[in-house]
This record gives sequence, C-alpha cells and structure tokens, in this order.
Amino acid sequence: MLVSPVLMVLTAWLQWDASSAMVWQGLLETVLPDYTRTSLFLCALVAIGVVSIGAVSAAAVTLFDFPGRQMLAWLLLLPLAMPAYVVAYAYTDFLQYSGPLQNWLRLQTGWQGALWPDIRSTWGAAVVLSLSLYPYVYLLCRSALSERAPQLMEAARLLGAGLWRRIFRVALPLARPAIAAGLALAMMETLADFGVCSYFGVQTFSTGIYKAWLVMDNRIAAAQLSSVLLLIVAAVLWWEHRAQDRLRFANRRAPARSNESQPLRLHGWHAALACVLCLLPVLLGFVFPVLIMGHALWLGSQQQALPWAAFGGWFWNSLRLGGISALLAAALALWLVHGLRTHPTWWRRLSTQLAGLGYAVPGVVIVVGLLLPVSWVQQQWPNSGAGYWLTATLLGLIWAYLVRFIAVALQSVQSGYARIPVSADESARMLGSRASDVFARVHWPLLRPTVASALLLVWVDVMKELPATLVLRPFNTDTLAVMAYQLARDERLGEAALPSLALVLAGLLPVLLMAKAQQK
Repeated sequence: MLVSPVLMVLTAWLQWDASSAMVWQGLLETVLPDYTRTSLFLCALVAIGVVSIGAVSAAAVTLFDFPGRQMLAWLLLLPLAMPAYVVAYAYTDFLQYSGPLQNWLRLQTGWQGALWPDIRSTWGAAVVLSLSLYPYVYLLCRSALSERAPQLMEAARLLGAGLWRRIFRVALPLARPAIAAGLALAMMETLADFGVCSYFGVQTFSTGIYKAWLVMDNRIAAAQLSSVLLLIVAAVLWWEHRAQDRLRFANRRAPARSNESQPLRLHGWHAALACVLCLLPVLLGFVFPVLIMGHALWLGSQQQALPWAAFGGWFWNSLRLGGISALLAAALALWLVHGLRTHPTWWRRLSTQLAGLGYAVPGVVIVVGLLLPVSWVQQQWPNSGAGYWLTATLLGLIWAYLVRFIAVALQSVQSGYARIPVSADESARMLGSRASDVFARVHWPLLRPTVASALLLVWVDVMKELPATLVLRPFNTDTLAVMAYQLARDERLGEAALPSLALVLAGLLPVLLMAKAQQK
C-alpha cells in the first residue's frame, strides 16, 4: 500500500501507444528541455548555497569560540521551522518593485525604474531554498566535526600545521561525507518543491507535472514526467546512501578533550566576523521573514477584517489531518520495526526499507501515482466509486501523507529500538514473558519518548505539505498551507500572513526539541 503509488507511476510506460508517442514528442520539443535545464540549474545553485552556509556555520560554531556561540548553535536551526514558500511570500512582498523597500529607496534617491531584478526568478528561488534548506548540511556537518575534529586538529597543530591548513586538510575532509549526505537531502527537497517554484513561476518538473495533470488534463504525460523525476530522485538517493555508508570512524569512543583541543578562542574582528557569518542565515532565513509577515498581518488587520472565523476551520483541518496521519504513521512504524526486531528476516528488512522510500519522492509524484489507477478503474467501471473514495473523502489524502512521511516515523522508532539491547528481550523471555508482554512491559516504556517525537515530526510535516493537499483535499477541507498559498497567489499577503505564521509556530516545536537534544 505504501509503495504502490510509486510503482504505479512507472507502469504508465506500459500504456505506450501512438498517442503517447505524439505527446512525448511534443514534450521533448517544447517544455521537457526547459524543465530539465531549470531543475538541474536550480539544484546546482541550491547546492552551492546550502554547502556554503551550512558548512561555514557548522565549522564556525564547532571549531571556534566567540561571543554568542552557544546561542547561535541552536538559533541556526530555526529556518527549519519556516516553510520555504512562506519565505518566498515574505521576500516577494518586501523586495518586489511595488514593495516597501524599493518604494522607500526611490523616494530617497529619486530613481524611477526598478532598483534590482525581480525576485520571482530561478535565482530568487535558489536563494529562498538555500536559506530554508541549509540546516540539513549544518546539522550533519556539525555532528561530524564535533565528534572528531578537535582531537585531530590538536594532533595536526602539534605536528606544526597552521590554522587554515588544519581546517582545509583535517576538518573539512573529515566532514565531507556528512556534507554530501546533507546536500543530498537538500537536493531531494529542491526537486520536490512546489510552493516556491509555482509562486515564482519557475518551470521545474514538479510544476510541470501539476500542469500536465490539471491544466493539460493528460494523466499519461503527467505520469511519464513523474517517472523522469523519479529517476533523478533515485540518483540523488543513491548518492545520499553512498555518503551515509562512508560515515565511519576508526573507533567509537572519543578521547576526553584536553585544554588544547577546545574550540579556538577568537578575539577582535575575527570574533565579529564569525558572529556575523552565523547570524546572517538566522536573520535572512527566519527573523526577517517572520517580521515581514508579522508586519503584513498588522497592516491587513488595520485595512480590513482578517478571516478569523475561517482561520479556525483551516487550523482545525490541519490539526485533524496531521493528528490522524501521525497516529497511523507511528502505529505502522511500530508494527514494521517490532516485526523486524522479533523476526529479522530478509523480507521484513526489505519491506521496511521499501516503505520508507516515499520520503524521497515528491508529493506531486505521489498524487499522480494515487490518481492514475483511479482513472483507469473509472474508465473500466464508471460506477465503481473509486474516484469518490480517493478525492471526496480523507482517504486519498491520508494515504498520500503516509506514503510521504512514514519514513520520518520509521527513523525515529528505529533509533529508539537501537538503544534497547537485545539482551533485554532475551532476559524477559527467559523469565517467562510472551512476545506481547515483552513489547508492553519492556519495549513500550523505553520507546515512548521516541514515539512522541515521531508523532510530533509527522504532525508538523503533514501540516506544511502543500502539493498533495492542494490536489487531493475534499471540498471544504482547506488547510493552513493551502490557504497561505492561495491567498499569497492572489496578492492578499495580509490575509496569507495569518496561516503562514501559524505554520511557523507549529514548525518551531520540533526545532526546539531538536535544539534541546543537541545541547544534551
């Protein structure tokens, strides 16, 4: 059930006929080259951005000591709470030709034309996505550097290596697999993005699939475009797994830090530069967008009445969908991982890995994989009602959420089980406990914190999901993400600020928990 939407996309090629060949030839001659060039160019720009911001900030807070370092170490996680499309709404309103900044500068300087190019471009999308996705690289790079870099840099210093040589010959090569893994995650999120690219008018695969299905009304073209995007995502996923496999160290127990292996204390302008380099991503990726949206909300409340009554319905729909999906995802993850724990066969291991592949698949591809068989069934049996159950009820939407986000719950539950030694199970069984008793009296009390984290993470991810909700939601089931997108698209930013800021507040919960765990 969790893998079938991905497999159904690939079966679109089984329906190859003369009409499909004509459609594909038309795509090759018109939009497909643009989709490919734009998607790859956007990925290249985002890769430069996330590696530059994430690696530099991780090295600064790990290898050096300067005023505010401890606070900046967790403040750098805050952009994770900002959906990328909310950042796009904020900066478009602030930086566009009719925005407050250009109006004020033209008033001060007397300039008549535009002061800079429109942010609604591929470059603007790359900047927005870089500011939103760099924490993937920052988190993994910081973990890799904090575990080994101080001791090895101390050894290099004793051998006569200078500071810059220690950074570029010891620290950064040590973090290279972690940087590659974080970069792969950022690339998958870039390929899956719909909100930023659609709002900026950037023609990528995600927006092209959406248009092929809903504008061209061509399900085969949408499925075949989805399969091409799947190939690109599979290549990125293979790269991410390869980078993860290289995350190996000589021994597991790190030696105690000596005074010489502590972060290097910076003074003067060096300390100010490190502080600025770490503070800029926080300001640009979180603080300024929140202030801009807050100002838009205040202006909207002054000029017109905000839709508070409708906001209650949007919030309840988001909360309800997130809660149902999170409970089902946590239950499925517990079932799969517990089965793998008690009966570790190759089939259970393979099925668990396949169930988690949906996180690497863009939401718009999952939607196509769900609706494609429905259209076939409707053609063969018009009175079957399959379309009704997937599009007029919450079934299709929750199914898409589970396919997309069960990997988050699986990772949390697997990490919790990894901390429970197998000897605990064996001891309980030797004392006469049945398998159900072992789970209820040994596993569950130790797994409750990780299951709670899984519930929270899936809940927030579902609330922020845009393309699947936009297509599959039933009537009168608008969510915060959908309304933020529609209101911003209609240039009603004052009203869009209300659901956008609510999504930011919801996203802060897992980020604060993550920061607390890192401090421990």
